[in-house]
Amino acid sequence: MKKLTHMLILLCLCLAPAAYGHQHDKKEDKRDFAITKLSDNIHVLIGVNGFTGGNIALLTGEDGVIMIDDSMPPLGDKLKAAIKKVTPGSVDFIINTHVHADHTAHNAMFAKEGSWIIGHDNLRKHMAEKGFGMGTPVDPKALPVITFDNQMTFHLNGQDAKVIHIANAHTNGDAIIHYEKANIIHTGDIMFNKLFPYIDYNSGGSLEGYINGQKKILSLTDEKTTVIPGHGEVATPADLQASIDMLEDSSKIIKALIDEGLTEDEVVAKNPLQKYHDTWNWGFIHTERMTRQIYNGVK
Repeated sequence: MKKLTHMLILLCLCLAPAAYGHQHDKKEDKRDFAITKLSDNIHVLIGVNGFTGGNIALLTGEDGVIMIDDSMPPLGDKLKAAIKKVTPGSVDFIINTHVHADHTAHNAMFAKEGSWIIGHDNLRKHMAEKGFGMGTPVDPKALPVITFDNQMTFHLNGQDAKVIHIANAHTNGDAIIHYEKANIIHTGDIMFNKLFPYIDYNSGGSLEGYINGQKKILSLTDEKTTVIPGHGEVATPADLQASIDMLEDSSKIIKALIDEGLTEDEVVAKNPLQKYHDTWNWGFIHTERMTRQIYNGVK
């Protein structure tokens, strides 16, 4: 039953965005992307007026355009329009931070226009075997054509962009991107800023790996680092530390209840994460679901 619950969570994450789009076919879809300039040649695109998938980053310049993640249907045209507001150039490289469809669903569209898709070895394997999540096949063009194991670096547009694998965190194929000169880090879904995170246990994620991943990211920061989370507003290292503190404290609280012999439902009934509800609760990972997620991660 617990495994089924986790599978349903993943199904919701991968398919709900598409369903949302179909629901709005008969009226204007007001979702769009707000563009913020973070440095001379790095911009972040964050969804407004509804859920648009993960946060997107663009590195531009005479060497080409690198994009981190590429949103979800039916927002392809709006994404292209947002990109054109930043640069007239086409997207040369797309780095996938992980496999989920709200970050990768336009891979094939851009690949057919000449973009090279990049992702971790495990991401390509997962996408090839299971699609975006539950075995739904994907266009072969969606698969990364350049993959890596631990780390790779782009030396383009005056930036050394390090793409670093974080093991068994949100999934088993996560990557963060560290623009060292600009002092900017894109975390993918290893950070949900002021939102309870989703840890995909069925795709190799783990609670311990997620916390360790956040600590790894924090070790790369200083007080001036700009952090682009997978979801939520642009963050600071202090925001990242707050997430680590919340996860470690939540784990400690729930472990104590497990040690008392309480079942998952009994732990949920005690509402042990109530103090985090007002700040961290949201529609997908609400407080009860977060409690169950921590319970299973600890156990």
